Amino acid sequence: MEQTRESAAASGTTATERYLEQIGVPRMPALTSPFDPGYDPATLASHLEQSGHLISILKISMACWIVARESATRAKLAAARAHGVRTATGGGPFEVAVAQGRLAEYLDLCAKLGFDRIECGTGFTEMGLTPARVVGMAAERGLEVQYEVGPKHGGGLRPDAVDPLIAEARGWLEAGAREIVVEARESAVAVGVFDADGRLGSDIADRFAEGIGLDAVCFEAPTKSSQFALLDHFGAGVRLSNVRLEELLRVEIYRRGLHSDAFANPRLRPPAPDDARP
Repeated sequence: MEQTRESAAASGTTATERYLEQIGVPRMPALTSPFDPGYDPATLASHLEQSGHLISILKISMACWIVARESATRAKLAAARAHGVRTATGGGPFEVAVAQGRLAEYLDLCAKLGFDRIECGTGFTEMGLTPARVVGMAAERGLEVQYEVGPKHGGGLRPDAVDPLIAEARGWLEAGAREIVVEARESAVAVGVFDADGRLGSDIADRFAEGIGLDAVCFEAPTKSSQFALLDHFGAGVRLSNVRLEELLRVEIYRRGLHSDAFANPRLRPPAPDDARP
């Protein structure tokens, strides 16, 4: 046992990381953006201790952080920084701020509290500002931008609605947005790339992946079925968001082919090591 520990320390890996390598699981970048729907600071900090290395960016979601006691919100952001996890706001408060004519004040608040990124969108409001204007205002305050495409209401996306959304997304990327998020809300039913029965519209999802690029598009996947469907379809490299923190580890074992269902999928099953023994 001592020799194993010494070998792991010398190679800069932990015992569990070394074992993952031994069974053929490749090292992966963090590709999941989970969300905090209003956990208490201690719960959030515990999840960060457990899973912070698996988080691409943590969304402090909805408007909960604005109505919570500010000291609690600051404690959450401090915990994320302590674990090297970057943070983003949800898109709802942005839309409300724009509709109420208080975008500058909202951006000031996000910067003052220490967020790294804001999410923008027009899921339930109209916006008369250009992508360049919004990205520029955010950049002036040291904030990045990600943009969410697709309406929050009105059902899943029709095929004829996809190309305009891709064009819209490209406009935001050209203006400096870091990522495009495809809406699925908290249900993944009759919204975005999911139909009224919660089934993935793979053709529509493929069009987003091809039109924007898997390295720049992130699919909201708030439920087990939506998470597994996207991973089964695209493989381990797909970016997911709106995953609850308590479900993050389940998503990541599926991504690595360590879940019984994922192990049966050639897209996800880790390759057998060259020196595998019978």
